[in-house]
Amino acid sequence: MFDPFKDFDERGYLRNLYTEKDPQIVQELEHQLFRAGLDEALAFLATRRTVAYAEFLEVHRILFSAFYPWAGQDRAATAPDSAVSKAGTWFSHPRDARRAVEAGLRMAANPRQLRQRPGEVMGLFAYGHPFLDGNGRTMLVIHSELCHRAGFCIEWHRTRKADYLAALSAEIASPGKGILDAYLLAFVGVPQERHLWGGAIGGLPGLSGRGIEDTVEGEYADEQVSQKYREFEQQRDYRIEPDA
Repeated sequence: MFDPFKDFDERGYLRNLYTEKDPQIVQELEHQLFRAGLDEALAFLATRRTVAYAEFLEVHRILFSAFYPWAGQDRAATAPDSAVSKAGTWFSHPRDARRAVEAGLRMAANPRQLRQRPGEVMGLFAYGHPFLDGNGRTMLVIHSELCHRAGFCIEWHRTRKADYLAALSAEIASPGKGILDAYLLAFVGVPQERHLWGGAIGGLPGLSGRGIEDTVEGEYADEQVSQKYREFEQQRDYRIEPDA
């Protein structure tokens, strides 16, 4: 059980507002409330001149605040000392989550660059993994908006969840080598009007499935945990440039 707060028995999964513990019920409630907030999140993005980290946080808050009291807060606030992974793939240190996401946003601000490297952008978002839950859906909404502004879309309904997640994991482990780009570029299409997105995104097969849970590897104060993280970072061999 993914329990970074260490209070699952008292407060349920990730301190959800219903104190729910049953994984199936958590999945159903979370996804219903996500779908209920989707149109509002899309409308919010449509009003923003630029999409920055603040917008990333706000989209998560809109989508998940009816279920999680910490929605819109990143791991630097919610679990600053915890090392988090999934199926052997480590995510960024909480203090670096913002830097990773912002690197993706800077890349996506150049429409030509985003058209060529949509997978690298998504990989940076995924490596940043700013939230304890809801990262995939938040990333999908943000990425769809950025692609729309660049004059194209990813036809997500044509993708296969297992294939996408395999390419995403490989992208996180070996970024900048075009792994996820190669997968997503096969599904590029013409942009659609925003009012059509809600039903399309909310109805994507597999979007509501929990799949493999995140794992708390331990705290970074533990030298063994810190060493494993450094080894994963060295394997990635990818420099995230600081914001100018």
